[in-house]
Amino acid sequence: MAPQRNAGAGGEAELPEYAGHYRLDSFLGSGGMGVVHLARSTSGMKVAVKVVHAEFAKDPEFRGRFRQEVAAARRVSGAFTAPVVDADPDASRPWMATLFIPGPTLSEQVKRNGPMDHGQVRRLMAGLAEALRDIHRVGVVHRDLKPSNVLLAEDGPKVIDFGISRPKDSELRTETGKLIGTPPFMAPEQFRRPREVGPAADVFALGSLMVHASTGRGPFDSDSPYVVAYQVVHDEPDLTGVPETLAPLVRRCLAKEPGERPTPDELMRLLRSVAASYDTQAFIPAQRATPQAPPESPESSETSESSGSSASSASWPGADDAGRRSRGRPARPVRPGRRAVLGAGVLALTVLGTLFSVHVVGGSEPVVEDTVPQAAAERFGGWRTALAAKGGAPQCSYGAGRLLCAQGAEVFALDPSDGRLLWRRAVRTPGSEAPAVAGTLVQPSLDRSGGLEALDPASGEPSWQRDVPEYAGLRPVGGTLLLTGADGEVTGLDGASGETEWSHRIPGQAMPYFSAFPGEPLAYTASPSDDGTRTRVAAVDPGTGEVRWDADLDGTLKIFGAADGSVYFLSVDAVYGDTEAVVRYTPAGGAVRRVALPVPLAQAHGGVHGDSVYLMGAGGSLRAVDLAGGKQRWSLETGLNRGSAPVSDGRQVYVTGPDGRLLGVDARAGRLLGQTPPRLGTDSDRVPASLPAPVLADGRVYAGAPDGSVFGVDGRDPAAW
Repeated sequence: MAPQRNAGAGGEAELPEYAGHYRLDSFLGSGGMGVVHLARSTSGMKVAVKVVHAEFAKDPEFRGRFRQEVAAARRVSGAFTAPVVDADPDASRPWMATLFIPGPTLSEQVKRNGPMDHGQVRRLMAGLAEALRDIHRVGVVHRDLKPSNVLLAEDGPKVIDFGISRPKDSELRTETGKLIGTPPFMAPEQFRRPREVGPAADVFALGSLMVHASTGRGPFDSDSPYVVAYQVVHDEPDLTGVPETLAPLVRRCLAKEPGERPTPDELMRLLRSVAASYDTQAFIPAQRATPQAPPESPESSETSESSGSSASSASWPGADDAGRRSRGRPARPVRPGRRAVLGAGVLALTVLGTLFSVHVVGGSEPVVEDTVPQAAAERFGGWRTALAAKGGAPQCSYGAGRLLCAQGAEVFALDPSDGRLLWRRAVRTPGSEAPAVAGTLVQPSLDRSGGLEALDPASGEPSWQRDVPEYAGLRPVGGTLLLTGADGEVTGLDGASGETEWSHRIPGQAMPYFSAFPGEPLAYTASPSDDGTRTRVAAVDPGTGEVRWDADLDGTLKIFGAADGSVYFLSVDAVYGDTEAVVRYTPAGGAVRRVALPVPLAQAHGGVHGDSVYLMGAGGSLRAVDLAGGKQRWSLETGLNRGSAPVSDGRQVYVTGPDGRLLGVDARAGRLLGQTPPRLGTDSDRVPASLPAPVLADGRVYAGAPDGSVFGVDGRDPAAW
């Protein structure tokens, strides 16, 4: 076969004949990232192969983005996607092969045959809801669900093109300076907060797809993407032509606020009640005898990244179309008035401001803003202190009556009542987590081959310094520092002096990484077995190194909390790492309480208060598990693409997001009570490996934000934030 000419982006003269072992037979489509071909494996299996454009193959950042797409597509491969067969992101022309699925895209089907009938739209909605449930379950948000990214196979719709999705373990820099998505099918938060897009954005896109399938246009229609953007954010959707029984569900999907949209699971339940019976008719859309396409909703913009269809455009067998023909209305022309045009301009400026604005804090001394002194114990007006614009979000802890924060290679102490700077000091190397007080203040360092430096928490002056061999872990517990050496031996250092108190190995723990929790005198470490079926747990007295108890428990367990004589674990899948259950172990008596989650949670962080465990997973899913009742109590989609470990005082649950927002959620009902404004900084385009959890002390909540500020709010009244 002669190499095929390409007219796509990049304008390379010829396309390769092979991608790996797959012979490229014919052209299927082209998009912003690459060209899609029908190809065959050596065994004759048909696959769709995306080969990236030559100009992008030279860009290391683009290669990282393509790796992200491959990772996301592999993660979600299943019944509702085109399974990934093979990929090589490191090839001279990176490529990915997915199973070839015959059938048109939703865009092609509506353009060729007009709007679908009621039954077809309902089956499409149910199939896509099920697809999104599976996609979100593995921690991926698609972010560009549109008609050209939905294939209509005989057994139901398939979602393709994960080019701008976010897999749960992605460390890729977020895009800056441009919007990501296709305006008619983007959610309001994709315009207002483009770095904060969660699963609810895909549900909004699902609602837009249903309008397109029912009418041939979108719920927000204009020739100008700027006008469409304004309409998405401010106007009500036009549902004219959507079947009456589905219109209420579609309207809920198109809610402006992410928290008001149904989850895919809820959609599936509601759709079952739309029809008395859930028929099993094959998903084969009818075809018009005389195709006459209504005006098509705009599906592309210079900011959209689409890889094109991975299926053929062959038409499907027809059926009776009398019911649908009556619904085939032409698209209503939209002629925006002065308000819409002006509003679109304002929105465009707002979006640009969001993407390009830089918050600069001048001078070497911090600036205290919006500070309201505490007038009485029961009143706390809140404060915000700007430390430094560079260095990312400060990580804070509470100790010695101070709020102790680390940012970059500096450590700060703030007065928790008004945010006043008490002292600041440069340390040897940037810290890896919040400072901790163990007799003195020690900042765990990213450089594990240098020395340790302890500070007086009252003044910030050095207390002691000590050179130590390279170490693998450092954990302050009580008045002791537990230092895990590179060989697995543990040394206990006196926090006040830095002197060695003991040094030896911990039985059954080859490389112990310790966890410690406020109010708990012991340090805990856990080591799963190689096959993931068992985990050995040990509790160590930090002052003597004595093992107080150890246990051999079922499953792969990760410690996330300890309180009232019990230790709490996430039980995770040994292969994928998804949390499947919460486990409480009480060493006095050896009782084990295990509560399985209804749906596994990807990349979970946990917090505990009393008999309640709170879990935050990738994609912003926050859950409460009742250990006494043995069940999940509630689940909330927060709208964050990910969040910090949750903390709770029993009344509220608090989490922080990558944009600096602090969320307060009703601990009993799972209802969002309030949130602080986003506080993005100059380094906010880089995705941090972890997010600092909020600090809860004396009814107040403190948090650090990417703009370099630390703020405190009254934890009892999130609605006032």
